[in-house]
Amino acid sequence: MRRFAAVSWIAIPLAGVLVLSGCSSAKSDGDDLQIVANPVAAQPAVSPAVTVPPAGQVLPGGAVSAVAVDAKTSTLVVAVSQPPSLRLYDLNALASPPVNMPLYGTVSRLSVTPGRVEIAEPNPGVVQQLSLPDRTLTETKTGGKPVSSIVFGADRLVAMGAAKDIQVLPAAGPARTIGGQLYSADDVVDTGDGVVVLDRLRTAVFSVDVAGGKVGEGLRAGDGAANAVADSYGRVLVTDARAGALLAFSAGPLLLRQRFPVPGGVYGIAYDAKRSLAWVTLTGRNEVVGFDVRGGEPVEKYRFPTVRQPDSVGVDEQTGRVLVGSAAGEGTQVIQP
Repeated sequence: MRRFAAVSWIAIPLAGVLVLSGCSSAKSDGDDLQIVANPVAAQPAVSPAVTVPPAGQVLPGGAVSAVAVDAKTSTLVVAVSQPPSLRLYDLNALASPPVNMPLYGTVSRLSVTPGRVEIAEPNPGVVQQLSLPDRTLTETKTGGKPVSSIVFGADRLVAMGAAKDIQVLPAAGPARTIGGQLYSADDVVDTGDGVVVLDRLRTAVFSVDVAGGKVGEGLRAGDGAANAVADSYGRVLVTDARAGALLAFSAGPLLLRQRFPVPGGVYGIAYDAKRSLAWVTLTGRNEVVGFDVRGGEPVEKYRFPTVRQPDSVGVDEQTGRVLVGSAAGEGTQVIQP
């Protein structure tokens, strides 16, 4: 069982009266998790022009929709939007040309287990598995628009976005669906102490009973929950793009444990379990910041200038290198802290 780190970040009310930007009328039907009548998912702040040279090395390329690292094979996986494809880089030989692999559609999220990358492609309605180092792609048609997929034991859990549910894909046999309470199933996270689904429309997180096949309790996740990742302490870390904050929720039970202000357009997030560092991108400032999250509150350890529109971030736990993807087409950045 994982243990929680000590907590002393600033707490926020879970049922608030704050109005989400871009929405007009407040809710008054007693639903504490929905605070406006017509919720809209939070988007990254639009980045200004780059005025400081990006730190580290920049690999040229098109607009990046997601980045991930398979530390087992030292492979950097970059999802490019146009044309939809993967670029596979050898992290030990970045000067070598990448291997290009065409895809059906733009990738919404990449997730990694050692030697395996899960690829969610919403528009064609498929999730693919990339096996490494042999670079074999295997597809599964899900219907709808899958936006996130993770390995969960022998199964895979697929967040189905606007379909408001999670598909459980077993290694063999028919898929099953877990739904209820969600407005949008945008990401699914396995903390080791429980599974949590992120709902961007409701700006909330919900516990998921995979064995029981149901969505459980839910809590508000700030004013504009954007992205989520598990840490080493049984928690889910969530970026709040509207309020500018980093939130931490325990999963068993689901509780808001911590809130820490992060101004500058916080959006993307990745976690280095070896160093207990949460890396977040600030799209309003073209920066990436590394926070040590072991103590009672985050401690800033690193801050680097980035490529423009740094919507996605990954980390190589073997070396500590940070990978930042530019959604504006300015390449993929490799930083050694």
